[in-house]
Amino acid sequence: MKSWHRPLLVCAGLMSALILVSLVGLVTDGRTLLGESVWVKPLKFGFAFALYTGTLAWLISKLTRGRRLSWWLGTVFALGATVEVGAITTQAARGTFSHFNADQSDPVTLALVPVLTTGVMTLLIVQLIIAVMVLAQRAAGPALTLAIRAGLGLATAGMLIPVYWMVAGLHPRTVTDANGARIPMYQGHGIGDPDGHGMPLTNWSVTGGDFRVPHFFALHGIQVLLVVTAALAALAARHAWLRDERVRARLVGCAALGYSGLVAVVTWQAGRGQSLIHPDTATLAALAAVVAVTALTTTWTVLAAGRAATLRTPLMASERNST
Repeated sequence: MKSWHRPLLVCAGLMSALILVSLVGLVTDGRTLLGESVWVKPLKFGFAFALYTGTLAWLISKLTRGRRLSWWLGTVFALGATVEVGAITTQAARGTFSHFNADQSDPVTLALVPVLTTGVMTLLIVQLIIAVMVLAQRAAGPALTLAIRAGLGLATAGMLIPVYWMVAGLHPRTVTDANGARIPMYQGHGIGDPDGHGMPLTNWSVTGGDFRVPHFFALHGIQVLLVVTAALAALAARHAWLRDERVRARLVGCAALGYSGLVAVVTWQAGRGQSLIHPDTATLAALAAVVAVTALTTTWTVLAAGRAATLRTPLMASERNST
Protein backbone atom coordinates (compact mmCIF):
# COMPACT_ATOMS: atom_id res chain seq x y z
CA MET A 1 0.00 0.00 0.00
CA LYS A 2 3.02 2.32 0.07
CA SER A 3 2.48 3.13 -3.60
CA TRP A 4 -1.23 3.87 -3.19
CA HIS A 5 -2.49 7.43 -3.44
CA ARG A 6 -1.89 8.86 0.04
CA PRO A 7 -4.60 11.61 0.20
CA LEU A 8 -7.25 9.13 -0.91
CA LEU A 9 -6.06 6.65 1.73
CA VAL A 10 -6.33 9.40 4.37
CA CYS A 11 -9.85 10.15 3.11
CA ALA A 12 -10.75 6.45 3.35
CA GLY A 13 -9.42 6.44 6.92
CA LEU A 14 -11.53 9.48 7.84
CA MET A 15 -14.61 7.84 6.35
CA SER A 16 -13.90 4.67 8.33
CA ALA A 17 -13.68 6.76 11.51
CA LEU A 18 -17.02 8.37 10.59
CA ILE A 19 -18.56 4.90 10.40
CA LEU A 20 -17.57 4.27 14.02
CA VAL A 21 -18.84 7.69 15.14
CA SER A 22 -22.13 7.13 13.34
CA LEU A 23 -22.57 3.70 14.93
CA VAL A 24 -22.10 5.29 18.35
CA GLY A 25 -24.63 7.96 17.38
CA LEU A 26 -27.15 5.32 16.34
CA VAL A 27 -26.99 3.83 19.83
CA THR A 28 -26.81 7.00 21.95
CA ASP A 29 -28.77 9.60 19.94
CA GLY A 30 -32.53 9.11 19.67
CA ARG A 31 -33.20 11.95 17.21
CA THR A 32 -34.77 11.02 13.87
CA LEU A 33 -35.30 12.52 10.42
CA LEU A 34 -38.26 11.16 8.46
CA GLY A 35 -38.38 8.11 10.70
CA GLU A 36 -34.68 7.17 10.67
CA SER A 37 -31.80 8.10 12.96
CA VAL A 38 -29.99 11.33 12.09
CA TRP A 39 -26.79 9.24 11.97
CA VAL A 40 -27.93 6.80 9.28
CA LYS A 41 -27.02 9.12 6.41
CA PRO A 42 -23.46 9.84 7.65
CA LEU A 43 -23.05 6.08 8.23
CA LYS A 44 -24.07 5.21 4.67
CA PHE A 45 -21.96 7.96 3.09
CA GLY A 46 -18.98 7.04 5.27
CA PHE A 47 -19.21 3.40 4.20
CA ALA A 48 -19.67 4.23 0.49
CA PHE A 49 -16.80 6.71 0.34
CA ALA A 50 -14.44 4.59 2.46
CA LEU A 51 -14.91 1.75 -0.01
CA TYR A 52 -14.68 3.89 -3.14
CA THR A 53 -11.77 6.16 -2.16
CA GLY A 54 -9.81 3.09 -1.05
CA THR A 55 -10.44 1.50 -4.45
CA LEU A 56 -9.49 4.73 -6.24
CA ALA A 57 -6.27 5.01 -4.19
CA TRP A 58 -5.24 1.58 -5.48
CA LEU A 59 -6.38 2.28 -9.05
CA ILE A 60 -4.40 5.51 -9.43
CA SER A 61 -1.23 3.69 -8.37
CA LYS A 62 -1.72 1.36 -11.37
CA LEU A 63 -1.80 4.12 -14.00
CA THR A 64 1.32 4.35 -16.15
CA ARG A 65 0.52 7.55 -18.06
CA GLY A 66 -0.28 10.98 -16.66
CA ARG A 67 0.87 10.09 -13.16
CA ARG A 68 1.17 13.71 -12.02
CA LEU A 69 -2.28 14.62 -13.35
CA SER A 70 -3.83 11.51 -11.80
CA TRP A 71 -2.22 12.35 -8.44
CA TRP A 72 -3.75 15.82 -8.48
CA LEU A 73 -7.12 14.47 -9.60
CA GLY A 74 -7.08 11.95 -6.75
CA THR A 75 -6.20 14.71 -4.30
CA VAL A 76 -9.09 16.89 -5.54
CA PHE A 77 -11.43 13.89 -5.25
CA ALA A 78 -10.26 13.21 -1.68
CA LEU A 79 -10.77 16.85 -0.67
CA GLY A 80 -14.15 17.03 -2.40
CA ALA A 81 -15.36 13.82 -0.73
CA THR A 82 -14.15 15.00 2.69
CA VAL A 83 -15.90 18.37 2.36
CA GLU A 84 -19.08 16.79 0.97
CA VAL A 85 -19.41 14.20 3.72
CA GLY A 86 -18.32 16.76 6.31
CA ALA A 87 -21.25 18.98 5.34
CA ILE A 88 -23.63 16.02 5.49
CA THR A 89 -22.35 15.05 8.94
CA THR A 90 -22.61 18.64 10.19
CA GLN A 91 -26.26 18.86 9.19
CA ALA A 92 -26.97 15.44 10.70
CA ALA A 93 -25.39 16.46 14.01
CA ARG A 94 -27.56 19.59 13.94
CA GLY A 95 -30.63 17.41 13.48
CA THR A 96 -31.62 18.78 10.08
CA PHE A 97 -31.49 17.89 6.40
CA SER A 98 -28.47 18.26 4.11
CA HIS A 99 -29.56 17.54 0.55
CA PHE A 100 -32.68 19.21 -0.91
CA ASN A 101 -32.89 21.63 2.06
CA ALA A 102 -34.42 24.95 0.91
CA ASP A 103 -34.53 26.65 4.32
CA GLN A 104 -33.59 30.30 3.77
CA SER A 105 -33.76 31.24 7.45
CA ASP A 106 -30.86 29.07 8.66
CA PRO A 107 -27.42 30.65 7.98
CA VAL A 108 -25.59 27.31 8.38
CA THR A 109 -27.83 25.63 5.81
CA LEU A 110 -27.42 28.60 3.46
CA ALA A 111 -23.64 28.19 3.73
CA LEU A 112 -23.59 24.40 3.32
CA VAL A 113 -26.07 23.88 0.47
CA PRO A 114 -23.72 25.48 -2.13
CA VAL A 115 -20.89 23.33 -0.70
CA LEU A 116 -22.98 20.18 -1.24
CA THR A 117 -23.96 21.21 -4.78
CA THR A 118 -20.41 22.16 -5.75
CA GLY A 119 -19.05 19.00 -4.14
CA VAL A 120 -21.27 16.73 -6.22
CA MET A 121 -20.24 18.41 -9.47
CA THR A 122 -16.54 18.40 -8.50
CA LEU A 123 -16.59 14.68 -7.76
CA LEU A 124 -18.44 13.97 -11.00
CA ILE A 125 -16.02 15.98 -13.17
CA VAL A 126 -12.95 14.40 -11.54
CA GLN A 127 -14.52 10.96 -11.94
CA LEU A 128 -15.10 11.59 -15.67
CA ILE A 129 -11.49 12.69 -16.22
CA ILE A 130 -10.10 9.67 -14.36
CA ALA A 131 -12.38 7.38 -16.39
CA VAL A 132 -11.07 8.88 -19.64
CA MET A 133 -7.47 8.46 -18.46
CA VAL A 134 -8.08 4.80 -17.63
CA LEU A 135 -9.65 4.19 -21.04
CA ALA A 136 -6.55 5.61 -22.70
CA GLN A 137 -4.15 3.09 -21.19
CA ARG A 138 -3.78 -0.50 -20.06
CA ALA A 139 -3.19 -0.52 -16.32
CA ALA A 140 -2.84 -4.32 -16.04
CA GLY A 141 -3.68 -7.57 -17.83
CA PRO A 142 -6.77 -7.90 -20.06
CA ALA A 143 -9.11 -9.20 -17.32
CA LEU A 144 -8.16 -6.59 -14.73
CA THR A 145 -8.10 -3.79 -17.31
CA LEU A 146 -11.62 -4.68 -18.44
CA ALA A 147 -12.85 -4.85 -14.83
CA ILE A 148 -11.40 -1.41 -14.10
CA ARG A 149 -12.79 0.18 -17.25
CA ALA A 150 -16.26 -1.30 -16.89
CA GLY A 151 -16.31 -0.57 -13.16
CA LEU A 152 -15.36 3.07 -13.66
CA GLY A 153 -18.01 3.36 -16.34
CA LEU A 154 -20.61 2.04 -13.91
CA ALA A 155 -19.35 4.32 -11.12
CA THR A 156 -19.60 7.32 -13.42
CA ALA A 157 -23.17 6.35 -14.29
CA GLY A 158 -23.85 6.00 -10.57
CA MET A 159 -22.71 9.58 -10.00
CA LEU A 160 -24.78 10.88 -12.91
CA ILE A 161 -27.99 9.33 -11.60
CA PRO A 162 -28.28 11.73 -8.60
CA VAL A 163 -27.73 14.68 -10.95
CA TYR A 164 -30.58 13.38 -13.11
CA TRP A 165 -33.05 13.06 -10.27
CA MET A 166 -32.13 16.53 -8.96
CA VAL A 167 -33.12 18.16 -12.25
CA ALA A 168 -35.66 15.74 -13.73
CA GLY A 169 -38.53 16.96 -11.58
CA LEU A 170 -38.99 19.04 -8.45
CA HIS A 171 -41.21 17.93 -5.57
CA PRO A 172 -41.45 20.88 -3.18
CA ARG A 173 -42.94 20.15 0.23
CA THR A 174 -42.44 20.91 3.91
CA VAL A 175 -41.19 18.33 6.43
CA THR A 176 -40.24 18.35 10.10
CA ASP A 177 -36.63 17.95 11.21
CA ALA A 178 -35.32 16.39 14.44
CA ASN A 179 -35.65 19.73 16.24
CA GLY A 180 -39.33 20.09 15.42
CA ALA A 181 -38.71 22.84 12.86
CA ARG A 182 -40.65 22.91 9.62
CA ILE A 183 -38.16 22.68 6.75
CA PRO A 184 -39.02 23.40 3.09
CA MET A 185 -37.58 20.81 0.69
CA TYR A 186 -37.35 21.12 -3.10
CA GLN A 187 -36.70 17.48 -4.01
CA GLY A 188 -36.64 13.95 -2.58
CA HIS A 189 -35.07 10.56 -3.23
CA GLY A 190 -38.27 8.88 -4.30
CA ILE A 191 -40.41 8.76 -7.42
CA GLY A 192 -44.11 8.63 -6.67
CA ASP A 193 -43.37 9.08 -2.97
CA PRO A 194 -40.56 11.65 -2.50
CA ASP A 195 -39.91 10.69 1.12
CA GLY A 196 -40.66 6.99 0.86
CA HIS A 197 -38.64 4.72 3.11
CA GLY A 198 -38.96 1.47 5.02
CA MET A 199 -36.41 -1.07 3.78
CA PRO A 200 -34.19 -2.41 6.59
CA LEU A 201 -30.69 -0.89 6.86
CA THR A 202 -30.77 1.00 3.53
CA ASN A 203 -34.14 2.71 4.24
CA TRP A 204 -34.91 2.63 0.52
CA SER A 205 -38.54 3.24 -0.34
CA VAL A 206 -41.09 0.45 -0.08
CA THR A 207 -43.90 2.70 -1.35
CA GLY A 208 -42.42 4.03 -4.59
CA GLY A 209 -39.35 4.26 -6.79
CA ASP A 210 -36.04 5.25 -5.21
CA PHE A 211 -33.06 6.48 -7.23
CA ARG A 212 -30.70 5.63 -4.38
CA VAL A 213 -31.04 2.01 -5.51
CA PRO A 214 -29.38 2.33 -8.97
CA HIS A 215 -27.00 4.93 -7.50
CA PHE A 216 -25.74 2.38 -4.97
CA PHE A 217 -25.55 -0.56 -7.40
CA ALA A 218 -23.74 1.43 -10.09
CA LEU A 219 -21.30 3.16 -7.75
CA HIS A 220 -20.07 -0.12 -6.29
CA GLY A 221 -19.98 -2.11 -9.52
CA ILE A 222 -16.22 -1.66 -9.71
CA GLN A 223 -15.72 -3.50 -6.42
CA VAL A 224 -17.94 -6.36 -7.63
CA LEU A 225 -15.98 -6.72 -10.87
CA LEU A 226 -12.63 -6.56 -9.07
CA VAL A 227 -13.79 -9.36 -6.76
CA VAL A 228 -14.86 -11.41 -9.80
CA THR A 229 -11.45 -10.85 -11.41
CA ALA A 230 -9.61 -11.87 -8.25
CA ALA A 231 -11.78 -14.98 -7.85
CA LEU A 232 -11.10 -16.07 -11.43
CA ALA A 233 -7.36 -15.56 -10.95
CA ALA A 234 -7.47 -17.70 -7.80
CA LEU A 235 -9.46 -20.45 -9.54
CA ALA A 236 -6.94 -20.51 -12.38
CA ALA A 237 -4.51 -22.32 -10.10
CA ARG A 238 -6.91 -25.30 -10.01
CA HIS A 239 -8.49 -25.14 -13.48
CA ALA A 240 -6.22 -25.17 -16.51
CA TRP A 241 -8.80 -23.64 -18.85
CA LEU A 242 -8.84 -20.49 -16.70
CA ARG A 243 -5.11 -19.90 -17.02
CA ASP A 244 -5.62 -18.19 -20.35
CA GLU A 245 -5.88 -14.46 -19.57
CA ARG A 246 -8.19 -13.98 -22.55
CA VAL A 247 -10.69 -16.47 -21.12
CA ARG A 248 -10.75 -14.68 -17.78
CA ALA A 249 -11.21 -11.36 -19.60
CA ARG A 250 -14.23 -12.77 -21.47
CA LEU A 251 -15.76 -13.99 -18.21
CA VAL A 252 -15.20 -10.58 -16.63
CA GLY A 253 -16.93 -9.13 -19.68
CA CYS A 254 -19.89 -11.45 -19.06
CA ALA A 255 -20.06 -10.28 -15.45
CA ALA A 256 -19.85 -6.64 -16.54
CA LEU A 257 -22.63 -7.21 -19.07
CA GLY A 258 -24.89 -8.81 -16.48
CA TYR A 259 -24.18 -6.18 -13.82
CA SER A 260 -24.78 -3.33 -16.27
CA GLY A 261 -28.07 -4.95 -17.20
CA LEU A 262 -29.01 -5.13 -13.52
CA VAL A 263 -28.25 -1.42 -13.07
CA ALA A 264 -30.34 -0.60 -16.15
CA VAL A 265 -33.29 -2.61 -14.83
CA VAL A 266 -33.30 -1.08 -11.34
CA THR A 267 -32.90 2.41 -12.85
CA TRP A 268 -35.89 1.80 -15.12
CA GLN A 269 -37.82 0.36 -12.19
CA ALA A 270 -37.13 3.38 -9.98
CA GLY A 271 -38.04 5.80 -12.77
CA ARG A 272 -41.46 4.16 -13.03
CA GLY A 273 -42.11 4.83 -9.33
CA GLN A 274 -41.74 1.17 -8.34
CA SER A 275 -40.12 -0.12 -5.16
CA LEU A 276 -37.18 -2.49 -5.48
CA ILE A 277 -38.98 -5.15 -3.42
CA HIS A 278 -42.29 -4.85 -5.29
CA PRO A 279 -41.39 -5.55 -8.95
CA ASP A 280 -44.16 -5.93 -11.51
CA THR A 281 -44.28 -8.40 -14.39
CA ALA A 282 -42.40 -6.10 -16.76
CA THR A 283 -39.53 -5.62 -14.28
CA LEU A 284 -39.29 -9.35 -13.60
CA ALA A 285 -39.29 -10.07 -17.34
CA ALA A 286 -36.48 -7.55 -17.93
CA LEU A 287 -34.48 -9.03 -15.06
CA ALA A 288 -35.04 -12.55 -16.40
CA ALA A 289 -33.78 -11.43 -19.82
CA VAL A 290 -30.61 -10.01 -18.25
CA VAL A 291 -30.02 -13.24 -16.32
CA ALA A 292 -30.64 -15.37 -19.42
CA VAL A 293 -28.26 -13.38 -21.63
CA THR A 294 -25.58 -13.37 -18.93
CA ALA A 295 -25.96 -17.11 -18.34
CA LEU A 296 -25.81 -17.90 -22.06
CA THR A 297 -22.70 -15.81 -22.71
CA THR A 298 -20.99 -17.22 -19.63
CA THR A 299 -21.86 -20.81 -20.56
CA TRP A 300 -20.63 -20.34 -24.13
CA THR A 301 -17.36 -18.84 -22.86
CA VAL A 302 -16.79 -21.68 -20.37
CA LEU A 303 -17.57 -24.41 -22.92
CA ALA A 304 -15.36 -22.82 -25.57
CA ALA A 305 -12.51 -22.44 -23.10
CA GLY A 306 -12.91 -26.06 -21.98
CA ARG A 307 -12.78 -27.34 -25.56
CA ALA A 308 -9.71 -25.24 -26.31
CA ALA A 309 -7.94 -26.56 -23.21
CA THR A 310 -8.83 -30.14 -24.17
CA LEU A 311 -7.37 -29.67 -27.65
CA ARG A 312 -4.21 -28.08 -26.28
CA THR A 313 -3.43 -30.94 -23.89
CA PRO A 314 -2.64 -33.64 -26.55
CA LEU A 315 -0.67 -31.11 -28.60
CA MET A 316 1.45 -30.16 -25.60
CA ALA A 317 1.98 -33.83 -24.78
CA SER A 318 3.09 -34.64 -28.36
CA GLU A 319 5.45 -31.68 -28.35
CA ARG A 320 7.06 -32.90 -25.12
CA ASN A 321 7.42 -36.44 -26.55
CA SER A 322 9.01 -35.19 -29.77
CA THR A 323 11.42 -33.07 -27.76
